[in-house]
Parts: sequence; structure tokens; C-alpha cells
Amino acid sequence: MSKVITGNPGVGKHTVAKQIAKNLKLGLIDINNVAIENGIFVRGKETLDVDAKALQKILDKKITNHSLIVGHLAPYVIPRNKVNMVIVLRKNPYKLIPVYKKRKYSKQKTIENLGSEILGITFYDALKKFGPSKIHQIDTSLSSVSKVVKRIEMFFEKGKFQEDQVDWLGLISKKGDLKRFFPY
Repeated sequence: MSKVITGNPGVGKHTVAKQIAKNLKLGLIDINNVAIENGIFVRGKETLDVDAKALQKILDKKITNHSLIVGHLAPYVIPRNKVNMVIVLRKNPYKLIPVYKKRKYSKQKTIENLGSEILGITFYDALKKFGPSKIHQIDTSLSSVSKVVKRIEMFFEKGKFQEDQVDWLGLISKKGDLKRFFPY
């Protein structure tokens, strides 16, 4: 069965996945690249709108037991029966703001992605799709790439894992920043 790394934009998915695939000699399947290579997307104003059903069919054929799949669309396009471990990378929304500025995201795209991270949408959708026994989350906010990679590799190899508790909504509420992150 394959392994998955998912999470919102800017949390470090691709950086971490490339290193893990190299270290563990896993075939890396980048969901975004598969969609682009197969021309199953429409370019939106700031996004690529992907044909999820077509992508799921392609991935179903591409995924092997030695695959590491990476992408924020994982909960929506990977067949449940192809996965045995899912890592959802999370990042403090205050730390994501400069990432999105560097990427030149619009205010709207920034707010949407921050809101999704704060509410844990990707984590929730992965949990719903793959089940609680397969899902684990890691907070990448204060960890180096090498530390995150080591934690995930240990989990993939030994099945042992100290999961991070993430409560960004509590954090921003405590700081009185709800309107900053949810202005509409």
C-alpha cells in the first residue's frame, strides 16, 4: 500500500516528500504534476481547476505499493484502498502569511488558504476519506525539514509516531485575530 503526504499550500509537502522518496527509495507521485502532464485541468485566475474524476482514474493505475504520493488534492483523488498511511502537514497560520506573500498570492487566495489551515479542512477531509487509523498530523511550524523528514521516515518504517495536536482556531481566538483571518 502507498503512503501519502498532504496538507494546505505552503506547509512543506513537496520539500519533505522529495527527501523521503529519495531516502526510502519510493516512487514519488506528485498529484499536481500528474494533472498537468495529462492535461486534465483548466487554468483559473489563480488556480488550476482539476478534473478530479479523471485524475482519480489515472492515479488508480499509477499508484503502487512503493509509491509516495504528495499533494493537497490527495483526500479528493486517491482511492481509499490504495493507501495505508497518510501524513497531513500543518503550519501555524502566522507562519504561512509570509509564505503566501513570497508566492504573491492574492488577498483572497491567502484568506482562503489560511482559513482552510485554521479550520483543518485538509486534515478533516483526509480523516473522513481514509479513516482515523491511517491519518497522522505533524506541525511543521518550528521544525526543520530534516526533523520533519526523520519523524515521517520513522513512522513509515516502524509505525511509531508522536502526533502533534494542532489548534490554530484556539490560537487565533486567544490572540483576538478571528476577524484578521476571517474578514468576510
